[in-house]
Amino acid sequence: MRSKANKQPTETQSLVTPSLTLPRGREYDPWEHAEALDIPVYVRRLRSANGIYFREYGEIILSDRLRKGDQRLTLSHELGHVELLHQDDRPKHEIQADRFAARNLICPDELADLYEWCPDERKIVAELGVTTRLFRAYVLSHAA
Repeated sequence: MRSKANKQPTETQSLVTPSLTLPRGREYDPWEHAEALDIPVYVRRLRSANGIYFREYGEIILSDRLRKGDQRLTLSHELGHVELLHQDDRPKHEIQADRFAARNLICPDELADLYEWCPDERKIVAELGVTTRLFRAYVLSHAA
C-alpha cells in the first residue's frame, strides 16, 4: 500500500496502475475502487454538496443525507476527480467527472440490451440505477 507521503500524484501521473481493472455497470463498486487507490471515504454532514474530494488530504466525504444508491453515484463522480487529477471544481471538470462515473456505472452490453428491450430513456435510466445526468454524460461521451 502507498504511504500517505507519496499519495498525491504529479500533474502528469495517474493514480491508476495498469493492473487495476474494475468491472463496469452493476458490478462496479466505487468503495473497492477508492480502497484500491488508498483514498479514504467518510460519510459526514455536508451543507451544500453531495460529495467532496479534498485533494490536499487525499480524502472523499459523502453527505450523510444520501441513500446508499446515491452514495454510489456520488462516490463514482468524486473518484473521477481523483483519477483525472482535478485541481478545482470548474464546470469542465464536473462534466469530466460525470463522464468518468458514467463509464464505470454503465456497462455497454447491458445498455445495448436495454435499448433493444425499450428505447425509453426514463426506463433505461431506472433500470441502470443512474441519474439522467449521468446517462446523458455517457451517451454524449460515446457520440461520434
